[in-house]
Amino acid sequence: QVQLVESGGGLVQPGGSLRLSCAASGSIFRINDMGWYRQAPGKQRELVAVITTGGSTNYADSVKGRFTISRDNAKNTVYLQMNSLKPEDTYVYYCNANVLRYGTVYSYSYWGQGTQVTVSS
Repeated sequence: QVQLVESGGGLVQPGGSLRLSCAASGSIFRINDMGWYRQAPGKQRELVAVITTGGSTNYADSVKGRFTISRDNAKNTVYLQMNSLKPEDTYVYYCNANVLRYGTVYSYSYWGQGTQVTVSS
């Protein structure tokens, strides 16, 4: 199996910064795209940022210029540096990884458990 464990959420004042981390472990042959999504209660989960194995990135318009996604392929870890945080960035943040497991021919999408980010004074 594959597990994604997130860390780094919490309470921060408007204008502050947080760094989220997500480490993948298990029977991993290769990780393709990794990304961060966020979801409010009763709302659909939305893409925040995604990064390919080669380091190409894509961001939601609402976070461009404030958030930076990066990854450490040797550690199977993806990060989300969040700067200039706003109250409207308050969500549960989930990491996602498209993983090819050993002994399989198809890759599957895996999710972390979610971490709460609250931006409030």
